[in-house]
Amino acid sequence: MYLFIFLLFYFFLVFLLRSFLLWKKTKVNPITFNKEDNAHGYNGRIFAFILMLELVIVSIYAFAPHWHKFLLPFWYLEYDILVYIGWALLFLSLVFVWFAQSDMRESWRIGIDEYIKTELVTNGFFAISRNPIFLGIMIANVGLFLVLPNAFTLLIIALSTISINTQIRLEEEFLLKEFGEQYKQYQSKVNRWLTLK
Repeated sequence: MYLFIFLLFYFFLVFLLRSFLLWKKTKVNPITFNKEDNAHGYNGRIFAFILMLELVIVSIYAFAPHWHKFLLPFWYLEYDILVYIGWALLFLSLVFVWFAQSDMRESWRIGIDEYIKTELVTNGFFAISRNPIFLGIMIANVGLFLVLPNAFTLLIIALSTISINTQIRLEEEFLLKEFGEQYKQYQSKVNRWLTLK
């Protein structure tokens, strides 16, 4: 039950509340995935599928314990210490994503905004990672797997890794067109995932 509540709280903070606060301030809808049959629109549907899969898995864990076996649990990874590490990663992810979104200010989007000009953000968390929000999401996925080690949480890690890396490359192409030399200089200074100085 705690995991279910945490997941709802996580989604509320980093998706619903963050989207509402940006819309209230700028009247801009930050959710920019389209419904077209292109890479950006398709990846948006994959993101939505992953979110729904997470919700279903955690709901089964919370409300239908007799269905656990259908998630194909990895019983040999069910240790208290791994659960504690998983919870620590989940909380770390929440803090990481929230503050990285704050660093983006009015430039934060879910997807690629091809219509409204935004600023290139290179400070705060973006000074150590070009994709701190995606990094935070990946940390959460690992945390979820450690708390609930099963075939489906492992599938979430696999799908997210492919989808996020695809989205990163789509965004890099867009940012190169949008900011040119400024983005190239940023790329040369900050790594895609993490820069240890």
